[in-house]
Amino acid sequence: MQISLVLLSFCSVAMTESAMASVFLYHVVADLTVGKPELVEFCETETVEAAIKAIGDSTECGIPVWKRKTHAGIENTEMRQQRFVGILNSLDIVAFFAKSECLEDHDKALKTPVSEVVTHNNSLLRQVDPGTRLIDALEMMKHGVKRLLVRKSVVWQGMSKRFSILYNGKWLKNMDTSSSSNNLGASSNRPSSSTTTSARDKFCCLSREDVIRFLIGCLGALAPLPLSSISSVGAINPNYNSIEATSAAIEATQKLPEDPSAIAVLEQSQDGQYKIIGEISASKLWKCDHLAAAWALANLSGGQFVMGVEDNVSSRSLKDFSVNQAAGNNNLANGGGSTKPKKFSSRSIGFNAANPSLAVSRSMYRGRSAPLTCKVTSSLAAVMAQMLSHRATHVWVTEDESDDVLVGVVGYADIMVAVTKQPSSVVPSPARSTENSAIVNDVHN
Repeated sequence: MQISLVLLSFCSVAMTESAMASVFLYHVVADLTVGKPELVEFCETETVEAAIKAIGDSTECGIPVWKRKTHAGIENTEMRQQRFVGILNSLDIVAFFAKSECLEDHDKALKTPVSEVVTHNNSLLRQVDPGTRLIDALEMMKHGVKRLLVRKSVVWQGMSKRFSILYNGKWLKNMDTSSSSNNLGASSNRPSSSTTTSARDKFCCLSREDVIRFLIGCLGALAPLPLSSISSVGAINPNYNSIEATSAAIEATQKLPEDPSAIAVLEQSQDGQYKIIGEISASKLWKCDHLAAAWALANLSGGQFVMGVEDNVSSRSLKDFSVNQAAGNNNLANGGGSTKPKKFSSRSIGFNAANPSLAVSRSMYRGRSAPLTCKVTSSLAAVMAQMLSHRATHVWVTEDESDDVLVGVVGYADIMVAVTKQPSSVVPSPARSTENSAIVNDVHN
């Protein structure tokens, strides 16, 4: 009897590993490019004003920035990689606007070239062949790559005749079943000869959000991993950036974090524990009024910034400031609108009004500025679904029994490390299966 149970367990683990391998080994990055728009390069000579509009239409709250082409003709991979500058997000822009010289001259700040604002980091993007295995793409993203540049071709050679994928309710099959090598990055799977010359310079950009969205459609093949708690799979990152609620909000910009681009705002409770009351992040500032947020960042405390401040606050005098009042919440790049004095309030930067007192109960604080949180016992599937449904790059992790006591953060890279772990090293949480199914179904619906 014991031998039978051991054999059954061994077969179960083997089948699980085989299913996981089929997801990562027999899917390629081209599978994720279906329906992706062609990349339109954003040049470093463009203005910050233009960048604000472009970021509003982007994924992961940021845009890749490029140097302008210096010669005509077809570029090779190395030449194109050298032209990539870095990724610009909303937090970078708000931090730039919060500088004293920018607060004094908004027009000059808006017309500043992006090259003076973006953090130069050439390693955040990599060009890969359409036939690159998904497992290899995950390895790159686990080690800091945030975007994959993939050539859009009419016909491409796939990885295996076993490849098939359900995409938007339709089964798509490989157009060519020829085999290929498993080399990382640019493999031998080149676009077929039918690819036109005009298509050679057409690319699309895959983000980590695209990869997570693809993986959440393959949860069955990844079982039991999705039902395992984030603590059991080691997805919680205890190294996060934070400031206290009583500190000046501008302290958050002293050293901007790279991944995730977020700073937790913490409030110390009577028992000495630190609870998260909000965050200053690229996600929260994604489609805000950047000039208003910059003024708040430069003049308010961290607690006031994330909780929202009403016009009748008596603790400090909130001076008038000028913002470009173009139509819409974030249309600074449209070039229209008049400039007129405006008093800061929580609504100025897109946050819902909240009680300005930091002593109020945490339950009274709910709104757009509320941080996205989960528990240490939350399942990996539930956290992935949270991130996708809120278009967030991260989720803050709190203790299971103490509300809002911060223990860490889960970002895209942490999830990718977790999903590539061996099944035998994780422990499922069956009690949460109903909750996970409901959340995942909500994302798909």
